[in-house]
Amino acid sequence: MFYLGLDFGTSGARACVINAAGSVAFEASVKYVVPQQQDTADWRAALFDLLAQIPRAQRAALAAIALDGTSGTVLLADDALEPLAPALLYNDMRASAGTDNVPLPGSLAKGMWLMQQPGTVHARYFLHQADWLAALLTGVGGMSDYHNALKTGFDPCTLDWPAWIQALPIAQLLPRVVAPGAPLARINRHTARHFSVNPACIVRAGTTDSIAAFIATGVAQPGDAVTSLGTTLVLKLLSTTRVESSEYGVYSHRFGNLWLAGGASNSGGGVLRQFFSDAALVELSTKIHPDQPSGLDYYPLPRPGERFPVHAPALLPRLDPRPVDDARFLHGMLEGIARIEALGYARLAELGATPLRRVISAGGGSKNEVWRRIREKQLGVPVETAQQGEAAFGAARLAQAGVKSFP
Repeated sequence: MFYLGLDFGTSGARACVINAAGSVAFEASVKYVVPQQQDTADWRAALFDLLAQIPRAQRAALAAIALDGTSGTVLLADDALEPLAPALLYNDMRASAGTDNVPLPGSLAKGMWLMQQPGTVHARYFLHQADWLAALLTGVGGMSDYHNALKTGFDPCTLDWPAWIQALPIAQLLPRVVAPGAPLARINRHTARHFSVNPACIVRAGTTDSIAAFIATGVAQPGDAVTSLGTTLVLKLLSTTRVESSEYGVYSHRFGNLWLAGGASNSGGGVLRQFFSDAALVELSTKIHPDQPSGLDYYPLPRPGERFPVHAPALLPRLDPRPVDDARFLHGMLEGIARIEALGYARLAELGATPLRRVISAGGGSKNEVWRRIREKQLGVPVETAQQGEAAFGAARLAQAGVKSFP
């Protein structure tokens, strides 16, 4: 049997098929035509394009499918699951403008804003991106998972919508929320026939793209964490306790019997690329001695403002003095970002999370061995590189194990 994971990210979509042993059997990807203006038509086309690319024998033996989507991307759909207005992407700020006097969770504010748009009077479903895509495969709308629903205001402790949300006009459109990996329904007959997919294939409740990437690493013990070294610096720590802080943008997802606490700094690979190409980063890193301090005290930011581990909207980047030697300049920047990472995990512990015991690195920066050693020194715990960090692989693991994907 085979298991399919589908990842819908910010610039495109990926498919990963794994076999019963958990090994990758097939991978494919498609790019959105205009990532900044992506809409449901892009997602639908990508979904069926990826499904068609999977080898026929694997499609015929698919046992389960799970999808992940970008957290905070939502839409309204009618009874036939047709969108009634363009979806609001995760970074769309239009909905926030009208809710300053009535604070609402981000995705819920988007839903309320969408309900006020022309043509949405016949809305039947309020759906997150992953919900809608799963519904296209099953024909069953109105279902979500508690990872995607968190930013809509779903309570991960009581596993229900709070009473005050149930009293809002949007309440009748809200999905029924189940655990990520829970079975939703079999793939609908028309899709199964058209793509020659096993008609008994189960579509499971999905998750967000960042949590799918976390699942891909296989981390499962309290105190273990994943640092994503992408454009920004994203920290996720498995904890026995739930921690929250609106001041620092810290929140926790339910992760089986544990909690996945996280925060994101504005620092990261984005500021490195303001000064160095990928090739230069590789070359200059070979000239750095990670066990010797650079002597520089940097706080690398791509622009003014920081959100975590400090809340400082006006904080200026600190990248002076700049030495003549580019390798030393890079050394100082790598150290600076490592210090921010260490401060981030210290902040999570200060808020009550399980103390850090190990870090797994994911993202483009995880390939830099010199940086790994600098970070290990700053963090004071083992730092390892993820063998798998692709969200599509994490979604495939979710499809295979279901709710057992979580401790």
